[in-house]
Amino acid sequence: MYLNSDQLISWLLEGDVSIQYQTYRDILGIEKPEIRKHITSEGWGSKFLSFRHREGHWGQRFYQPKWISTHYTILDLKNLAISPKTKEIRDSILQVIEALKGPDGGIMPIGPDKNSDVCVNGMFLNYAAYFEIPEDKLKSIIDFLLSEWMSDGGFNCNLNTIGATHSSVHTTLSVLEGIHEYVQQGYSYRIDELYNAAEASREFLLEHRLFQSHRTGKVMDKKMLMLSYPSRWKYDILRVLDYFQKAGISYDPRMQDAIDVLLKKRLKDGKWPVQAKHAGQIHFDMEQTGHASRWNTLRALRVLLKYDQLPKQ
Repeated sequence: MYLNSDQLISWLLEGDVSIQYQTYRDILGIEKPEIRKHITSEGWGSKFLSFRHREGHWGQRFYQPKWISTHYTILDLKNLAISPKTKEIRDSILQVIEALKGPDGGIMPIGPDKNSDVCVNGMFLNYAAYFEIPEDKLKSIIDFLLSEWMSDGGFNCNLNTIGATHSSVHTTLSVLEGIHEYVQQGYSYRIDELYNAAEASREFLLEHRLFQSHRTGKVMDKKMLMLSYPSRWKYDILRVLDYFQKAGISYDPRMQDAIDVLLKKRLKDGKWPVQAKHAGQIHFDMEQTGHASRWNTLRALRVLLKYDQLPKQ
């Protein structure tokens, strides 16, 4: 048993309906479709959906402004575990594909004279696959992402703009999450190449022990050690550990430094806090910085459950 386990589960189950559903599914191992169906009509899911304009977008357009644009709102909705059958979200994604697919096959967030952004397309693949967009609509995005795969194993959104020579952990994780969702939903186009890219990308992250410079061993960026939510496009240790557990990746000793940092951030009552937020416009605050976080507690618990490192009494 981990610290205050019954109280911790009860506290999670007092949260938003999306937290309730994922707590049952991921921590207690119980599927609760009767709870999931309420995500569209109650709490955070309903609030996000209420900001959708009648034209089918959120914010001003696909990527503007952060964080209330169509792109980041749909990513938030996906992370709530809202039903992938939600029609208005699927319709909005299809509108984006029709309007913003560029000559290079990717979705262009800024304009027709720009290259597609690798990080944005990784995130786009993540939620487009989740919401079951037809495979034919996604093939050119797969082609684009694979064309940007770098020789060191990962991805970098600056490769097709300023000629980056080393992969970025931010971009690599976004693409990994997209590939994972694509695989989970049973798509098959270029699947073997995607498996290879994902394996190499994970190795790239593990070579960095998830947050350390491969040259010096020092922390790449102290912000990566802060527990934030929503993560947006930003890389941090909890987001990457949550990806590894979702993808069913077995424990690797190179994860341990990040797990140790995560364990040290646990509060005395067994919860984890929100330590930071990424600046930008938001529809509403799901949680307050500096307070205990159901999102971060849920995510930390499912990581520690997967790797058998839950705190003991």
